[in-house]
Amino acid sequence: MKIIVLADRLDDILRGSLLSDEDALALHDMCDLPALLAAAAQLRDRGHSNRISYSRKVFIPLTQLCRDVCHYCTFAHPPRPGQRVYLNSEEILAIARAGVEAGCKEALFTLGDKPELRYKAARRELDELGYPTTIAYLAAMAELVWRETGLLPHMNPGILTVDDLSTLRRVSASQGIMLESASERLCERGGPHYGSPDKRPAVRLETIRLAGELHIPFTTGILIGIGETRRERIESLLALRALHQRYGHIQELIIQNFRAKPDTKMAEAPEPDLADLLWTLAITRIIFGASMNIQAPPNLSPGTYAQLVGAGLNDWGGISPVTPDHVNPEARWPHLQELADQTALAGKQLVERLAVYPSYIQQNNLWQDAQMAPAVLKLSDSEGLARVEAWAPGEAVAIPEAYSRQTIHGVSYQESRVSDEIKALLAKCMQAEPLNEAEIVRLFEARGDEYTAVCRAANELRKRVSGEVVSYVVNRNINYTNICYFHCQFCAFSKGKLSENLRGMPYDLALEEVVRRAQEAWDRGATEVCMQGGIHPEYTGDTYLKMCRAIKDVLPDMHIHAFSPLEVWQGAQTLGITVPELLKQLKEAGLSTLPGTAAEILDDEVRAIICPDKLKTDQWLYVMEEAHKIGLRTTSTIMYGHVEQPKHWARHLLRIKALQERTGGFTEFVPLPFVHMEAPMFWKGRARQGPTFREAVLMHAVARLVLYPVITNIQVSWVKMGKEGVQTVLEAGGNDIGGTLMNESITRAAGGEFGQELPPAQMEALIKEIGRIPLQRTTLYRSAPVERHHTAFIAPELQPIVLTPSKRYSRT
Repeated sequence: MKIIVLADRLDDILRGSLLSDEDALALHDMCDLPALLAAAAQLRDRGHSNRISYSRKVFIPLTQLCRDVCHYCTFAHPPRPGQRVYLNSEEILAIARAGVEAGCKEALFTLGDKPELRYKAARRELDELGYPTTIAYLAAMAELVWRETGLLPHMNPGILTVDDLSTLRRVSASQGIMLESASERLCERGGPHYGSPDKRPAVRLETIRLAGELHIPFTTGILIGIGETRRERIESLLALRALHQRYGHIQELIIQNFRAKPDTKMAEAPEPDLADLLWTLAITRIIFGASMNIQAPPNLSPGTYAQLVGAGLNDWGGISPVTPDHVNPEARWPHLQELADQTALAGKQLVERLAVYPSYIQQNNLWQDAQMAPAVLKLSDSEGLARVEAWAPGEAVAIPEAYSRQTIHGVSYQESRVSDEIKALLAKCMQAEPLNEAEIVRLFEARGDEYTAVCRAANELRKRVSGEVVSYVVNRNINYTNICYFHCQFCAFSKGKLSENLRGMPYDLALEEVVRRAQEAWDRGATEVCMQGGIHPEYTGDTYLKMCRAIKDVLPDMHIHAFSPLEVWQGAQTLGITVPELLKQLKEAGLSTLPGTAAEILDDEVRAIICPDKLKTDQWLYVMEEAHKIGLRTTSTIMYGHVEQPKHWARHLLRIKALQERTGGFTEFVPLPFVHMEAPMFWKGRARQGPTFREAVLMHAVARLVLYPVITNIQVSWVKMGKEGVQTVLEAGGNDIGGTLMNESITRAAGGEFGQELPPAQMEALIKEIGRIPLQRTTLYRSAPVERHHTAFIAPELQPIVLTPSKRYSRT
């Protein structure tokens, strides 16, 4: 293929087309390296933006015996007198625990291929250990490591049968085997694979094929410089591509350069030079296209980071801060800070991944065994990358320094490390130009200096619309029942026979207790009662009308902020009237505004998983629009950090914005991070541990950027984010910290630790601590009357609440 042909085909490749086998093979004599590198780098950027990933792992050399005799290998050796053949469980756990201490997420088991088929010492030791084969012992040790330490096992045990692969799938997150080469010629006498039955290309390709049938995320690749030709390299890559096109299971390709080692038959063999490695990387990217994950081990080519990045790779492979590269012990791993710095110098952002690549985690149930799927989710963030923070919403733990407000304002920020893509998107936001779904997703992906740039831009817009004022409302939450016949998988609040009875007893407040709480709230300076509850099977729309009338009869000036779109929808159905008719009746009965809860994620793909029997997206938007039409303003929310992805966040924001542009009825946008501790879907292993802190801050910041200028108030939840989290969000686009609440119960039921009330004095101290101006507001964002402000600051202690029990809905 001539260069002009490659140039002509590049646009097609960028759009997802692949070169034919014939065209790919024609590249073997292409020597225009700059053109190849430019094409490969462009493809890589199309598929992976500015990111280069790595996995922080610990290497566990289960055994260094192998039945093969590759002529370049120093990892495998015959039995040595006085040395055990296999690591024992204590040794294995010691290595794994050291990895956990160093922040590793992956345990890579390295071992020779079926040594018991060649060495009596291996068979004898396996008998002593009580295992019939090396594979059986490997499976047991992998499960031990996973259960005891939480590390995700990845294993490279050589040629496997379908039963072997199935056994290992149950205790590993991913597996792999290097093809090395599809050239049978290398297995002939004098070749590097002569005398190694497991290096026959056909048997290695069959193992890779079987892994595809079993839906195993799989690592493979080629070893260059062992005597193969460039055409044979391309033939090897095409053999792998054919399997990947059939099964989609090859998650990464390793392009490993041969390193000559002393005391081997190939000790004097020439090593491939850098240009040869770069050529192969570029060819691999061009053959496989933009999305494939392609890596080259950085320890085998020290000092060449920028050149390797320029050749189209997007991954550095596994890097261990604990153990050496047992296969190439002479080549030290780069220090992780060195890796980050060198990646940055190459113009890219280093990100940590797991043993499973993100696209496979986003289809977790397809690519993981049922017992491994929860373990993978636990360690992943919304993008399927490694969760690198201990923080979770509702937990009283320190926020990560890398994403704190000090970092946002810190002097370490370097604008030069912010991609042109992010700069262009932020410029559009500052001019209130609309973003599409993919552009919003790109903002949510911001890390490092890009994260800081997004937060700073959001804060600038906050200053435009709100100045230095931070508002809050003195209110009381009244959750009138925790009995609910819906089956939302994120909810730890609802109780009773018809729901998941996790903790606490089912209750149904008497109307007198609802009114008493409202009166006490007024006496303590409140301007609002916020009323929501479970969907009780005996409630009708008339129940909600009676609550409004009872409160207004006693407290005509109290603002009633009540009833989610789900309650309105259900209430209308029970009365046999339309949603607009019930909304009008509620307004006449004293309802002032509606909370925008029950939105969760406004995308039916997600709702089918987390709340399949709840309102659909269009139904939620319909209730909100009808409320706005009759002058009932509402809040808008998102509940994020469970099973969804950033693309769903983007769709949610776009749908909220579209409705606001039609009606202007939303007063604010309130991100509500998923609190996982007691949620049913988390305990069932079907959800993440809430958003990371970075994601939580970005949700507020990106919302500010996307919703500007149609929604001017971005609220942060103190019960979920905590004091430091609130202050960070206030420096990243937030301008409101919600209500004092008095009796917060939903987050606490889910395991939240931040209390049930944040009194006005503490609210204002929190705001003043960061140099901002506190303002007690009403629900509709007007200044609260002076009398209300004064009363709130001298409020007496809350009286004990009464939870009217409902034994009928208790489980026995």
